[in-house]
Amino acid sequence: MIYELANIDDLQTIYDVVQQTIKTIYPKYYPQEVVDFFCEHHSIEAISKDIKNGEVSVLKIGGNIVATGCFVNDHITRVYVLPEFQKKGYGTFIIKNIEEKISAKYDKAYLDASLPAAALYEKLGFATIKHDRHLVENGVILAYEVMEKELHKASTKINYDGRKFIPKMNSENGEVSEQTVFLYHQSGSLLWAEYSGGDILKGSLIGNVLDNGELDFVYHHMNRDMQIKTGKCHSVPLLTENGKIELSEQWEWTSGDFSKGESILIEM
Repeated sequence: MIYELANIDDLQTIYDVVQQTIKTIYPKYYPQEVVDFFCEHHSIEAISKDIKNGEVSVLKIGGNIVATGCFVNDHITRVYVLPEFQKKGYGTFIIKNIEEKISAKYDKAYLDASLPAAALYEKLGFATIKHDRHLVENGVILAYEVMEKELHKASTKINYDGRKFIPKMNSENGEVSEQTVFLYHQSGSLLWAEYSGGDILKGSLIGNVLDNGELDFVYHHMNRDMQIKTGKCHSVPLLTENGKIELSEQWEWTSGDFSKGESILIEM
């Protein structure tokens, strides 16, 4: 799995992903006039403008674009996952990445939630602040939710000692899973951990806790195929509303195929 900034060569594929998702999912919730409105709203011209402004990213599986995410300032504007790739956590992964980028400049994130997406956004901590309406063709009313979420920035006061984490999301080229448990230790800026479970027989990592609470470390483990794997990782913490830590990670194998990936760990 690769999540990266879109370029203009991706325009037609992103447009096709958005249009196919709207035309497949939205008729289950809306009359045709509303479906047509969304299709026109997310026009190829609008997507092209957002790409040129550096506001669109794409998620690739096996080299193919299967989802896209977009934001403008503090507003999440276009997140779509192809129907056959839904319910796999990809939408959540994209939203978390966008939240991290927005939090660099803003304390809150906003979005206009369609009926198919409102329940997901609620699970991710967004709350409705306004019920809005928009008149489309033939007098049909589009009702939607304006939602917001307070963003929790990385903290310099985090101490990782004794904390346990499990993966919530990992790229397909990764080896840890929800059965893998990480136990962290910290002494000053020195960080180390042991991990095992799932396909991992035994692993360890060692690195630094930076002044802003972010982590830089190297890791190695033995998997169930008795292969030794090594890599490096940069991890960005977010403090959730319940006081738990969520780690958004960018990692790279330093053995094997040397590929890169992303993961999200949540504190147990």
